Amino acid sequence: MEYYGNKLCVSYHELVDSGIMTNSNYCYKAWKGQIDVVRRGGGANGCCALIAIDSLPAKYKEAVEEMYPGGDEVRIKTWVLSNYEMDQAAVAFFHDRSKTGIDLDERKKREYIINASVLNCCIKLYERARDSQRLFGGRYNWDMMAKTIETLREELGHTLPASTLRFRKKVNDYKRNGYGCLISGKFGNQSARKVDYKTKQLVRGLAVLPNKPYNSNVHEMYISFVCGELDVYDPKTGELFNPDDFTDKNGDPKFLSESTINNILNEPATKMLIEKSLSSWSTFMHEQMPYMHRHNGRFSLSQITMDDVDLTRKLKDTKQRVHAYYAYDVVSQCVIGASYARKKDERLVVDCFRDMFRLIARNGWGIPAGIEVENHLMSQYKEGFLKAETVFQFVRFCAPLNSQEKYAEPLNGAKKRSVIHKNHEGIGRFYGKGKWRQEYQKISDETNELYEDKEYFTWEQLVADDRKDNEEWNNTLHPNQKMYPGMTRWQVLEANINPNLLPYDARTLAYHIGERVETSIRRNSTVRMAHEDWWLSSTSVLERLEPNNYKVTACYLPDDEGAPQEVFIYQKGKYIDTVEKVNTYSRVMAEQTEEDQAAFVEQQKKIAKFNKYVEDNTIDRLGVMKPSQQAQQEVQELKASVPPEYRPQMPLPSASDRAVADI
Repeated sequence: MEYYGNKLCVSYHELVDSGIMTNSNYCYKAWKGQIDVVRRGGGANGCCALIAIDSLPAKYKEAVEEMYPGGDEVRIKTWVLSNYEMDQAAVAFFHDRSKTGIDLDERKKREYIINASVLNCCIKLYERARDSQRLFGGRYNWDMMAKTIETLREELGHTLPASTLRFRKKVNDYKRNGYGCLISGKFGNQSARKVDYKTKQLVRGLAVLPNKPYNSNVHEMYISFVCGELDVYDPKTGELFNPDDFTDKNGDPKFLSESTINNILNEPATKMLIEKSLSSWSTFMHEQMPYMHRHNGRFSLSQITMDDVDLTRKLKDTKQRVHAYYAYDVVSQCVIGASYARKKDERLVVDCFRDMFRLIARNGWGIPAGIEVENHLMSQYKEGFLKAETVFQFVRFCAPLNSQEKYAEPLNGAKKRSVIHKNHEGIGRFYGKGKWRQEYQKISDETNELYEDKEYFTWEQLVADDRKDNEEWNNTLHPNQKMYPGMTRWQVLEANINPNLLPYDARTLAYHIGERVETSIRRNSTVRMAHEDWWLSSTSVLERLEPNNYKVTACYLPDDEGAPQEVFIYQKGKYIDTVEKVNTYSRVMAEQTEEDQAAFVEQQKKIAKFNKYVEDNTIDRLGVMKPSQQAQQEVQELKASVPPEYRPQMPLPSASDRAVADI
């Protein structure tokens, strides 16, 4: 028997060859139309004729069902297969983690989708009374349906229950709760797990002890605890853990193998939490924490990044390293400022700023728009020089110990690997790998902690070499050749200056990072500084001084030789004037040069301007005399004519005044 055209059929051979019906009888009934031949036999394919069982007379139908039992199951099976289709809503549900609540592998997803599709068929048949009546011969038969679905287990690949009661319960559960009820309770069910949340937390807590135990030690401590041989407590609350809380369903201590302990401690989330507990803040931040993702800018001098570094090679005299401080342009990566010192202090930082601004002044560039610096040496300038919009429009103080925040850190490393390591010997670390490893000779003395370098160098040699390395770094190809083809770092710097930079302001820079000299104005015309005299720009500058105070502070940015170029004077933080250097001339007229004559003329002009100011502001002398007796009498009469309420109230005489009056 087979299903054809949605009808259960018996073949000609099954009907005639078995003796249920004779050939002549079959031909007659077929010719008269008393039976329904749904498919004619013969033809090129040689297929057999099929006769609908329901169209057979009662006695023949009973004979067929008796000879070929299971016809109802065939009907139901055929109906299910013909109505089965993949549930697309189930596909979407089981591929959406936000709906399933767990991550399912592809095998489980397919299993649950097929189960949902089969159940949809069962529910469809249950809701179609006409089909149920025809297939079951009456009301819906759960036993027959469960049996039929079980026969389709291999064909469809479902995992629905074989038991009628369990199958019926699953259908009803699916109708009420939808796709979620098909997910196995093993997923996320703590009660079914040997290692539940409480046990996992215990194992984690043992793993973060200060002595950093190995996994095998954690396993030993766990076994000792559940056996009552080791007490475990919570230091925060003082609570003592009870081994009876860690037993199986029989009340025996819950045994965990060493591999189970390893699996717990090797979970990625657990490893991360253990690292947080056992490592320092700096180590955890650099190795475990997420970091900020950034991209580079377009214009040079839009931002400067600064950081210190110790030169690898050491000094001959002290066998210590030279401290260097660098200022990099972020976009071009050029070193635009560098300073060197034996001590890492604020002087090293100020010298680096001065070196950078000298370069900017020589090239006629503007003030960099932004800067990122470290906290260690820069915090004292937060409310002064490095306050936003004082010199730089944008200022960022990077978090302490967070080297990955400052772009100068990777630039220091790149310069060291690409230029310094190539140009000099002895560059590397004793813990380095391969060619980055540097050997040191150990000194066997009472401390057993000293090491000797192969070679030492002078201060001048180390500083000169480093400046030469910086120049080479600036003139090598920019690493982003896709954006800057064939251009060096320095060419990128010059070609992409930010057009919106503030102009170079020597006066502000001199006040904040320049040299300061306390001096005073002499003879209303000059100040003495750096062993030289400096003219006031005009005599009218005296009007800006406080009463009876000629003391001022001279500020200047030193040049490469440390000498002043532009000098600005301040009084108690208030700008007073920009002074000019006094150029002296030879008093011996026979030896005077053109420069001496020019200096003579310039000084004469200054004195002439002084005289003109004095003349223009000459104070006219006034005369004084006592009033006559008649004038005094007129004043007294005038006072007497004023009503009392409008007369000024005179203060009472003091005790000393009364004493003098009595005398």
